[in-house]
Amino acid sequence: MQLTKHWAATLDDYAIDLAWSPDGTQLAAASAAGPVSLFAAADGAQRHDLPGHTSGTNCLAWAAAPLLASGGQDGAVKFWDAAADQHTATATLGSAWIEHLACRPGGNTFAASAGRKLCLLHPDGSVLHTFKDAAKTITALAFEPQGGCVAAAHFGGVQLWDADDFLLQKEFPYANGIHALIWSPDGKWLVSGNQDPSVHLWIPEKDIELHMSGYEGKVKHLTFDHTSRWLATSGGRDCCVWDCTGDGPEGREPAMLPHAVPVCAVAFQHGHGLLATASADGVVQLWSPERQQPLRATVRMPAAATKLAWSPDDTLLAIGSETGAFYVLRCTP
Repeated sequence: MQLTKHWAATLDDYAIDLAWSPDGTQLAAASAAGPVSLFAAADGAQRHDLPGHTSGTNCLAWAAAPLLASGGQDGAVKFWDAAADQHTATATLGSAWIEHLACRPGGNTFAASAGRKLCLLHPDGSVLHTFKDAAKTITALAFEPQGGCVAAAHFGGVQLWDADDFLLQKEFPYANGIHALIWSPDGKWLVSGNQDPSVHLWIPEKDIELHMSGYEGKVKHLTFDHTSRWLATSGGRDCCVWDCTGDGPEGREPAMLPHAVPVCAVAFQHGHGLLATASADGVVQLWSPERQQPLRATVRMPAAATKLAWSPDDTLLAIGSETGAFYVLRCTP
């Protein structure tokens, strides 16, 4: 397996988010300073430079291309026509930062969090619904894979809100801070990465909970493979990979994928089995967790990664960095 440089570019600040368009033809890159740049996947040509958010951009989410949404420190979600280089609408949600943004699977409704507020938005900037405020600031959100509900985490627990009738489906108490939230692709598992430091799993349909602790540090990064079997987590100098088959990973020993320094990003491919991990010394590695010798490739970047993002067809890996430089690498057998 080889990772080779396909193209590279530089932003004016920390690369805070990267997002591929659903058709894989464009990569959106958000700078912490505010601008959002659009690049052609084929050759890295910069197609557009959107003004983004003057106070700073925090997050990106695509619906069907060319519809792109961005959330910023100005308390606004902005919508863009990425083909025409046009700002099309704005939803202003108050003074709190928009820290989390997600598009409903199979649709063009967006969920956005601002402080304790969670809203569903239409792409014309109108608010479809504002949910009851969370008890604390929302720290993570994730749509269920079929789009039926959105999970929102805060210090003290997770709430599952129905995306159609807006009712509270379930509430899971958790007496600590939550940094990351993810669903398994089959919708069975809802997983949080926590401050305590630990990983907590729920099976919402059965009200079953599992817990794995013993991490070196806070667990801020989670990723599932496309089969929903493997759950990879940060939380130390090893990437932990848990087997979630059957009754789940509690009581099992995870596979430990070693790095010299703490892991700062993890990302499984969308439809294949490769796992990309990045550590704070700039090293990026590819793994096949099911193999006896799992390491497949290693590259060293000039700075620590802030984000890993696979293209929809899994052939390209985009890597954002703390310095603003980002790279698109081609993955070949």
